[in-house]
Amino acid sequence: MNQKNKAFFNWSGGKDSSLCLLHILSNPKWDIRFLFTTLNGSNKRVSMHGVSDTLLEKQSKSINIPLKKLYLPEQTSMEEYNLKMSNILSEAKADGINYSIFGDIFLEDLRNYREQQLARAGLKAIFPLWGLDTHSVAKDFINKDFKAIVVSVDNRYLDKSFAGRIYDEQFLIDLPQNVDPCGENGEFHTFVFDGPIFKKPIALEKGDIVYKAYQSPDKSHPEKNIGFWFCDLN
Repeated sequence: MNQKNKAFFNWSGGKDSSLCLLHILSNPKWDIRFLFTTLNGSNKRVSMHGVSDTLLEKQSKSINIPLKKLYLPEQTSMEEYNLKMSNILSEAKADGINYSIFGDIFLEDLRNYREQQLARAGLKAIFPLWGLDTHSVAKDFINKDFKAIVVSVDNRYLDKSFAGRIYDEQFLIDLPQNVDPCGENGEFHTFVFDGPIFKKPIALEKGDIVYKAYQSPDKSHPEKNIGFWFCDLN
């Protein structure tokens, strides 16, 4: 009997994570020990998604894979983040885990960063969806009967009306041409509430749609704040 590869899966609760996890769970060589998510410690929500840890726990229970959460201060320095992550990776390595799996499709800089951080701990990064055409990925997600709701949109790309919509064929048709169909540039984020990886759908209710502004990372133009529309889910 072939020995399985122990791994942990980086989980956002969104569509790319869900499709990627489906690919992994259909491959018998993988043994996923836990889902891993970082959250804002002050509001206990996934940063830039706005999804609560309660809903993530519901996903985890329906998928039947435990969830490990790392709560971070709202203003976390890169040094503090790297330290906390190194502790998580060291614990994983001590438990015999050698791989960390991500649902990223492109963004080379982010991939390089992840690979370097993992290599320091003796782990390897795996990217099952890497390099795939995002139009094909979007259609594949929908065709596999996943159901997702758009929980946040960057108002530099999309207006308020896109927040709270179901991620379906019509959503893709309505996207402006400069927006990636998978939102890989951060244009929007989703929460998946049903699909082939779940034993049962995630019960939820749509709440208010709220606007939040964040300080621009552009130091030369700090006045150009970035705004996001969030659809609250309960």
